[in-house]
Amino acid sequence: MHAIILRFISAIFLAFLSSGCITLSPLVNLDSPVERIVDTRGFKKATIKTEYFVHTAYYYFGRPGEPVNIYIEGDGCAWPESTDNPTPRSPLVLELASIDPAENVAYLARPGQYTESGLPLCEATYWSDKRFSKEVIASMNEAISQLCLKAKADKINLIGYSGGAAIAVLIAAGRSDVVSLRTIAGNLDTEALSRHHYSGPLSGSLNPIDFAQELEGLPQRHFAGSKDKIVPLSITQSFAGRGGDKDFIRITVIEGATHVKGWSQRWQELLKILCL
Repeated sequence: MHAIILRFISAIFLAFLSSGCITLSPLVNLDSPVERIVDTRGFKKATIKTEYFVHTAYYYFGRPGEPVNIYIEGDGCAWPESTDNPTPRSPLVLELASIDPAENVAYLARPGQYTESGLPLCEATYWSDKRFSKEVIASMNEAISQLCLKAKADKINLIGYSGGAAIAVLIAAGRSDVVSLRTIAGNLDTEALSRHHYSGPLSGSLNPIDFAQELEGLPQRHFAGSKDKIVPLSITQSFAGRGGDKDFIRITVIEGATHVKGWSQRWQELLKILCL
């Protein structure tokens, strides 16, 4: 009986390999910091299946029916030339979510990140050129809807880090239940950022700045690090300048913060800054 089960599992695994959906990689030892964060906050883990992808989420819903603060992960290791696994090397965004004292908090990973097997269950293009594609946005949107259903919530506050900020903007532009938007070191203009780094454009992706005017009336607070060399302040300013109603858009520059450093130490304080 055990041999039959093992053969069945092996057949499924080989089918995934032949379809190109799984890329073999050495497992990254992320259990220790992730488990520490999860245990400290009392997060529960969820595997969310959508039409396009499988997402990993962590959540704490202490008061069902109240708004949910949803944190969207950044790009992680975004290019297949340097990695075959997009899981972030450091769980910064999960840590920020754990610091949030709100009654309902959820963290949502991007396609291919933090999978139970340690292997990304999608093609590499979905964490490189197509990281902000229509299918990625649709999948993240569906996953958020499932989290809201679980929390019995009809209002959400979106918080996106780096590339997760782009996802947050694109999701907010298409939902009516988003009541606020916060971004941290956000890639809010993919074309401008590509020019800044002399890199090729994300040909399969949407550009969040093209949707800036669709967020009119939505309270927004965009945090930028004064020493961020990955996403400079000019990117945030470019997005804010494109927004339709300037009364609802605020930028806060965090002195000394880089793209990855200086956020977790200040996050509880920064959360007290209203979006308006």
